[in-house]
Amino acid sequence: MGGKETDNAALRGFGFAMGAYLLWGVMPLYMKMVSHIPPVEVVAYRILCSVPVAGILILLLGRTADLKLAFRHPRTLLLAAITAIFISINWGIYVWAIANEQTVETALGYYINPVVNIVLGAVFLKERFNRLQMAAIALVCAALVLLTVTAGGLPWVSIALAFSFGMYGFLRKTLPIGPSQGFFLEVLLLSVPSLLVLYFLDMKGTGHFMAGDARDTGLLLLAGPFTAVPLILYAFGAKLLRFSTLGLMQYLTPSLIFLAAIFVFHEPLSMWQLAAFCLIWIALALYTWSSLRESRIEARPLL
Repeated sequence: MGGKETDNAALRGFGFAMGAYLLWGVMPLYMKMVSHIPPVEVVAYRILCSVPVAGILILLLGRTADLKLAFRHPRTLLLAAITAIFISINWGIYVWAIANEQTVETALGYYINPVVNIVLGAVFLKERFNRLQMAAIALVCAALVLLTVTAGGLPWVSIALAFSFGMYGFLRKTLPIGPSQGFFLEVLLLSVPSLLVLYFLDMKGTGHFMAGDARDTGLLLLAGPFTAVPLILYAFGAKLLRFSTLGLMQYLTPSLIFLAAIFVFHEPLSMWQLAAFCLIWIALALYTWSSLRESRIEARPLL
């Protein structure tokens, strides 16, 4: 009986996580449709329209008590504000990059994110690298050097995306409330500066919401569901799946972004960029192999 329940939980977790990664993978198509709107305005609507989506979910789940408790603890609010800053930076760079035909760089950023997580663990948690992880880090560094030399500058979009999302994930684990409550708290805190941004845009007459174009208004309203739904699905999937399974699935999103960049947006892919991607893919194979091996060792029964 217990095994069947475990299998059902894993299947549900797989469905939740797959839904999240697929939605994140097709997100560039939506972002391309709003590429004529300033990124700061798009991010502001991503935040504001996420508040009711996340709020309704918390009410349905009956998790309001956790939020009330969070508002009584300044440390929790401060930590939520910091994670909110990192995710808003990540969103802003992502929106800007796709609008400026740098979707390939966004894919690269999310490919190297797992390796960045290893580095963050070493820096902040004093975790030690194993040999496969060291090889993966070396290959990622080689790819970044290759791109820097051949392009005449650092691929800052990729690096900023990887590190901002890495820091968000790292700090988010220490937030002492559930995933849906934490997300609601983050967007709630970000809603104040977002309202100020939209107020100034409206005062200047450059805002796009309710400005005569129904298509723009509809697209901006969709920013909330497109932002909140995959994050919430991911949070539920992460609770039900093994970390190694989730680690393998995370490559689906940058793969879909990469395919969209090449075959839908027709962005150029130089020989050097392809070589750098090959190095990254080898690094990810080593990282995955290392993660699977460690999870198998941990799963062995002690005699």
